[in-house]
Amino acid sequence: MTAHASQTETSVNQIDDVVAYMAGLGQAARVAATQMRRAVTGDKNRALLAMAEHLQRRRSEILEANAADLARGRASGLEAALLDRLALNDARIDAMIEGLEQVAALPDPVGEIEGLRYRPSGIQVGQMRVPLGVIGIIYESRPNVTMEAASLCLKSGNASILRGGSEARDSNAAIAACIRDGLRDAGLPETAVQVVATTDRAAVGQLIAMPEYVDVIIPRGGKSLIERISREARVPVIKHLDGVCHVYIDATADPEKALAIAVNAKTHRYGTCNTMETLLVDAPVAEALLPRLAQAYAAHGVELRGCERSRAILDDIAAASEEDWYAEYLAPVLAVRVVDGMEAAIEHIERYGSHHTDAIVTEDYGLARRFMAEVDSSSVMVNASTRFADGFEYGLGAEIGISTDKLHARGPVGLEGLTTRKYVVLGDGQVRQ
Repeated sequence: MTAHASQTETSVNQIDDVVAYMAGLGQAARVAATQMRRAVTGDKNRALLAMAEHLQRRRSEILEANAADLARGRASGLEAALLDRLALNDARIDAMIEGLEQVAALPDPVGEIEGLRYRPSGIQVGQMRVPLGVIGIIYESRPNVTMEAASLCLKSGNASILRGGSEARDSNAAIAACIRDGLRDAGLPETAVQVVATTDRAAVGQLIAMPEYVDVIIPRGGKSLIERISREARVPVIKHLDGVCHVYIDATADPEKALAIAVNAKTHRYGTCNTMETLLVDAPVAEALLPRLAQAYAAHGVELRGCERSRAILDDIAAASEEDWYAEYLAPVLAVRVVDGMEAAIEHIERYGSHHTDAIVTEDYGLARRFMAEVDSSSVMVNASTRFADGFEYGLGAEIGISTDKLHARGPVGLEGLTTRKYVVLGDGQVRQ
């Protein structure tokens, strides 16, 4: 273990009063947020690029720290999937560096004035985009989220408090050192990004209950974590709970488009929140399409679980239970249902879906318009895979997560989602009569 990692571990063990420690982070973040509000774009970009340079220079230290985390994870019986999320390698460090460079290249939303218009009094009224203030981000396993979250909060002019999973403590500490040094190199406050050093779980409870210091919480992780944060937080939360995404194939759909979209939406990646979990097929085309789809899914090792009507066509698939329609498998398993038209498809999505991402495959323009208007999800797609529900694919450059909330931010949350707007008024001596 490196000297830096040893020092970090010592400091973690010395934090006895978690309440006082977290209050100290909150106070420092609040001061830093005031300074970040007036930070210019050039300084923020210099900090991001300096962080990228420190990642490059300290690559071996970061990999050494990550190896210690992985060894500890294996010893404690961490599952293979979690070990994979925890692991860093040269390619993942390269991706972090590239991400920093991409965020630095993005337009800065802070200070933009929208909708400026004259009123009869002669004043001009508009809305200026401004940072949220202090953002607390709670996440699990993946140490690369530390740099991703830091970069987005920084570019959007916010201060942030980052609480990663205890399993990644050494990796996060090594990355945090790169963040601090990058901020210092650019002349920005080092406390603009603070990575929680203690692994005590009580730190999470304190972070979500400090409205005097923290303006919003963003949890990134499993359903149990997000449910706990949503239930206990005294600070507003931007979240999503589930990604139960659907593709509905309409009777007018082009069969080749339908096949390509339905296969990609499920098999491109299994463990993401925008992966299709339920396939809905219009009855008139089910007999022709389902065998072709089943063959394609079999080639990818996907298990199908179907309704009675789909099992009458595909007699070798398992029966779907009521729980299957609610399931976010995050695995090579797919629920399949035959429905009678778009209204039945929308009814199914409304009942079982999670308002994340849903798609229709159709050549009927009117049905496409109705589906977009009537499906109440954060992303609704026509003739495209649900896998496109992503900040990078939407042109946001990067995202902090995908929100299924309806207030403030909905869908992929990029730089604009980490800001709010305030009214500004421009006058020339006007007084109200």
